[in-house]
Amino acid sequence: MRMKFVCLVLIATLGCAGPAEDLEATSTPTDALSEALTFHASFDDGMDAAFAKGDRRIYNAPSYQELDQRGPGYVGEDIEIVADEGLAGDALRFNKKNVTALFYTAENNVAFLESDWSGTLSFWLRLDPATDLEPGFCDPIQVTDTAYNDNAIWVDFTKDNPRSFRLGVFGERDVWNPENKSPDDYPAFEERLVIVSEPPFAADRWTHVAIAFEHLGQPAGHATLYLDGEAQGSSQGIAESFGWDMATATIRLGVNYVGLYDELAVFNRPLSADEVMTLGELEGGVASLHQ
Repeated sequence: MRMKFVCLVLIATLGCAGPAEDLEATSTPTDALSEALTFHASFDDGMDAAFAKGDRRIYNAPSYQELDQRGPGYVGEDIEIVADEGLAGDALRFNKKNVTALFYTAENNVAFLESDWSGTLSFWLRLDPATDLEPGFCDPIQVTDTAYNDNAIWVDFTKDNPRSFRLGVFGERDVWNPENKSPDDYPAFEERLVIVSEPPFAADRWTHVAIAFEHLGQPAGHATLYLDGEAQGSSQGIAESFGWDMATATIRLGVNYVGLYDELAVFNRPLSADEVMTLGELEGGVASLHQ
């Protein structure tokens, strides 16, 4: 009778959930984000990443065609860390149009697969595209081993004011563009893009950019662009494989960019719309996921 009483008390206290359900009930949305995180550069203690599954160091080279001349770190005045200008601390600032190569290595920092590749890229920008950017296209991020149109995920600002903001995701160029036509002569390039004609960027506020991609290299391959937690559209049918050479696969920062940049993060799965919103509202930034 005594044992029966104890059991009844335990059931009343814990409810009817089994062990797996108990664990599920105590997990939080940030726990799931923490488990998926593979890379985070906060720019609070320099340019090297605060958390990384691979190499934490930032690298520079004269250009992305000269990666054999890479070296760790960055020395110069055109790109700098600015104190207390970030979301939750310091930030990276590009003072003039960046034409040098500034990047992290992708190996292990990106959970890459040639086929059926999924993940999320996230970062924040602060700029007025109409007045801050210099002439030409500007890519705040490119994740690729080659170029923007070959095994690549990127976002860019178009070259003319008023500038649109675009997401591009392209696998092996020889597959999706076998004749290697220029984008101006190949409608399939434009059809693959997600285009935001009036993006919300401003010099006095941070804008959150997230790219969630799923099943790349499969017929169901697609990628969704989020700005401040709101889905802007998806690119569909990204079926061609991504044949990266890991020796040159890089996370490229601020190609031709001018402005502030903060809280770069990479996840090993596509975040849901709710998770993107949670990520954008984290107190203390992405560091709260790994500290």
